[in-house]
Amino acid sequence: MKITEYIKQTRTELTHVTWPSRAQTLRFTALVIAVSAITALILGVGDFVFSKLLTLLF
Repeated sequence: MKITEYIKQTRTELTHVTWPSRAQTLRFTALVIAVSAITALILGVGDFVFSKLLTLLF
């Protein structure tokens, strides 16, 4: 397959994609940031607790 043919087919396929709106993109971005922050908080608290427990035990 030639590169020009590949690019043409790719552009054609991209016209079939349903792209999210700006509002959806912002909402999903905020959701990803929130879930990442919550996960970091949970892991940070868990790490702190386990390190304190290990310090007390050893």
